Amino acid sequence: MSSSGDLISPQTTHVALFPSAGMGHLIPFLRFGALLLRRSNCRVTLITINPTVSLAESQHTSQFLSAYPQVTHLQLNLIPVDPATVNSDDPFWLQFEAVRRSAHLLGPLLSSASPPLSALVYDVSLISPVIPIAESLSLPSYVLFPASARMLSFVSYFPTFAAAGFGSTNSDPLLRIPGISPIPRSSIPPPLLDPNSLFSRILMEDSPNLSRLNGILINSFEGLETEALEAINGGKVTKGSPPLFAVGPFPPFEFEKAEWSTPLNWLDQQPEGSVVYVSFGSRTALSRDQITEVGEGLVKSGCRFFWVVKDKKVDKEEDEGLNDVVGVELMEKIRGRGLVVKQWVDQSEVLSHRAVGGFVSHCGWNSVGEAALYGVRVLAWPQNGDQKINAEVVRASGLGIWVESWGWRSGGGGDDRTVVVKGDEIGERVRELMGGESLRLQAAKIGDVARKASEVGGTRENTLERFIGELLETKKNGTTLL
Repeated sequence: MSSSGDLISPQTTHVALFPSAGMGHLIPFLRFGALLLRRSNCRVTLITINPTVSLAESQHTSQFLSAYPQVTHLQLNLIPVDPATVNSDDPFWLQFEAVRRSAHLLGPLLSSASPPLSALVYDVSLISPVIPIAESLSLPSYVLFPASARMLSFVSYFPTFAAAGFGSTNSDPLLRIPGISPIPRSSIPPPLLDPNSLFSRILMEDSPNLSRLNGILINSFEGLETEALEAINGGKVTKGSPPLFAVGPFPPFEFEKAEWSTPLNWLDQQPEGSVVYVSFGSRTALSRDQITEVGEGLVKSGCRFFWVVKDKKVDKEEDEGLNDVVGVELMEKIRGRGLVVKQWVDQSEVLSHRAVGGFVSHCGWNSVGEAALYGVRVLAWPQNGDQKINAEVVRASGLGIWVESWGWRSGGGGDDRTVVVKGDEIGERVRELMGGESLRLQAAKIGDVARKASEVGGTRENTLERFIGELLETKKNGTTLL
């Protein structure tokens, strides 16, 4: 490492952040970086990948760097990957693999950092290729886990699960992980039930290396995931786990704001708590038939609604108008009942608006965290990946409800992926969500806990101080914590 460390105060840390592909992985890193930058004793370098899959990734990175000009920005130019070698045509899966295969290029970027780095914080999907590089530079190595603590429990336990044949020889429909309530086999991301899938291979390589990390950072807090956080920290899930830093909830920041006055103006005109917000995240593209049924269900619910429509997985491919996707006839039914848009929206600003009282969500972890922060009850409709496990967290915490029979959607990988949920049932469940007083009160209670965690002296701030204190102690001693 460079000797220019004399130019930085002994009481200042310098943290490099290295996210992977997709908004679900990028956003936690930007929000965590902004939390670090609130502190006068922390400098940040952001390492991003080039090219990105989506326009949203590039735009958010640019906005972050404009809002925080003190951040050093480095780019890692990816080595192209032949899809035939990955056994997938999913652009995000290909990008995950491209980042892993290009990770060896990270070393020169890290070693040239000035002032010298105090720690590297990177995506959980990059452990195996990155940790040897960090170790060779005597650089403390942390992972920012972009999902729930319950999902982290599964990831930690994955080598045991894989050694048992991925559950194929076990008739028990429940995966029993020490310290947490059982996970239904049906909730496990389908690719992780296939030993030959890209993500099974990644976890088989990465999970055994968790113990080599200096720590794991996670966007969660006690009031939302008490059981899983206590089990991991208590060493119940696996022995030799690194320290877990629960630094959630991550708040939004001004750099995420955008010019989109129409939705806000419409929300301003609605009664308090009367609107259900409907969005399935940055990657989920519903089928045209399912889009129609969602619209019919919202109309039949009798509730006011704000619906974000998406019909392409990658935003660069979005080329059709709202009437083309939703249909002119359905748009006429919607008129006067709700607002429908086909654009990026500031989800945090929507969920924090006084008019919004419910959220129909795919249960991406960023979305669950935002709903918890603002105390908005959730109708969980997981689409793929870790989202059923997140839906379990929503239900167990009392943040919302989950209709398990709706199954996976949008190519989630389950046997029922082509089933279309009918509008009548959607409308009934939306009414249940919006009419449930006990749901409203419990979600509000979780929101109160989240806000207290975020205050000075709260669990998030105390945990961040512990993390930074650990880096300063390591710097003082001139050694890593390994």
